[in-house]
Amino acid sequence: MTRKIGIIGMGHVGQAVAQQIITNGYADDLVLIDKNEAKVGADALDFEDAMPNLTSHTNIIVNDYRALKDADVIISALGKIALTDNPDNDRFAELPHNREQVQAVAEAIKASGFNGILIPITNPVDVITALYQEATGLPKAHVIGTGTLLDSARMKRAVGKGLGVDPRSVSGYNLGEHGNSQFTAWSTVTVLDQPIKKLAQARNLDLDQINEDARMGGRYVMAGKHYTNYGVAAAAVRLANVVLNDAHEVLPVSNYREEYGTYLSYPAVVGRDGILEQLQLELTDEERYKLRRSADFITEKIKESK
Repeated sequence: MTRKIGIIGMGHVGQAVAQQIITNGYADDLVLIDKNEAKVGADALDFEDAMPNLTSHTNIIVNDYRALKDADVIISALGKIALTDNPDNDRFAELPHNREQVQAVAEAIKASGFNGILIPITNPVDVITALYQEATGLPKAHVIGTGTLLDSARMKRAVGKGLGVDPRSVSGYNLGEHGNSQFTAWSTVTVLDQPIKKLAQARNLDLDQINEDARMGGRYVMAGKHYTNYGVAAAAVRLANVVLNDAHEVLPVSNYREEYGTYLSYPAVVGRDGILEQLQLELTDEERYKLRRSADFITEKIKESK
């Protein structure tokens, strides 16, 4: 079966997503779309120049929405990251610009006849995911934002460094908005086969600082290079591969939760048909409060965006 992925928006993030897909041979066909025709054409040629030195081949199609009709996955990486390069790290600074772009792109996606899985990276991702779902008419289970898949990775990186273990040996989730109201649900975090809170006491680990490191990770990267791309690209490619492989993997992604009436990040089983099952975590009272507060914030921002 031919594996086909579309990437809309070939800025820093879109480039990184495409590079990972092409270098690792994750797709047979890759559709690259960007308003800057010279830029996307140059990217395509650059990738084709790389292929003789790679172990796999990828067919690249440029700026043809019609080619998305039979795509398995579309990744929306459009945006204007410079707008978020501000002291508050406010992802909502992009919303007025991205809202207009999303409406136009969603119409083109719908006109193509696409019926696969749509993965928005575009910030503010929870709001944008909701806008994409409404504008395309795709089932809610088929529109999945990367959400706190990145924030959870940042938490694992910080915990791993604090304990001297590989971050892949840390399990657990950051929940809620991919933004300032997200939080680490410490009740879900285990490492070295022990609850993190037990280890934190024994090894003088500052969980508040780790939570802040996870929450502020994007700001630290922005301060150094004025954009982020590798971490979120890895999250998007992982999510796309889980869909392509029908892996039925549990991931903390932005999915529509009926009990909150909005998209937010909460672990769900993901496969070829999108969100297959939603988990029900046993959170603490404090964590449930934080999640509700985050959900209310997202809901309010969605209303403001219309």
